Amino acid sequence: MFEKILVPTDGSEHSTRALDVAIQIAKHFHGKITLIHVYSVSVTPIIVPEPSTLTPPAASILAPFDMAKAAEATRNVGNRILSDGAEKAKAAKIEVETVLVEGHTVQEITRAANDGGFGLLVIGARGLSHIRILLLGSTTDGVIHHATCPVLVVK
Repeated sequence: MFEKILVPTDGSEHSTRALDVAIQIAKHFHGKITLIHVYSVSVTPIIVPEPSTLTPPAASILAPFDMAKAAEATRNVGNRILSDGAEKAKAAKIEVETVLVEGHTVQEITRAANDGGFGLLVIGARGLSHIRILLLGSTTDGVIHHATCPVLVVK
């Protein structure tokens, strides 16, 4: 029943606890864990005066935003989060694979859960978002409503 377990992770305390629970379930059901981290590289437009109208040193601070470097840095952070989680699962002798994907968090997690034939999705109640919702984080709430497999929310 719970041979394939999907665990979204963002490195937060709640997602770490969710992984701990998923490891225990995987041990009991001889299951395999798939860790997924979804990242997004988006730029919020900022209105900046023309450098020619600024006096030094302000003009030297403004540098063009390098989207490729931002994406690479974001992927590196995601890979580190996945690597840490995978090490934890392997230390518990649980088979684990990792998935790093760019996109909208809720959409990508539910797509992976629905398309991957998972028997269970274990997710933290809240992630790293600065937005606080009374009971659940917005990602968790979205996943609960859109995933077709059972979802276990860990506080």
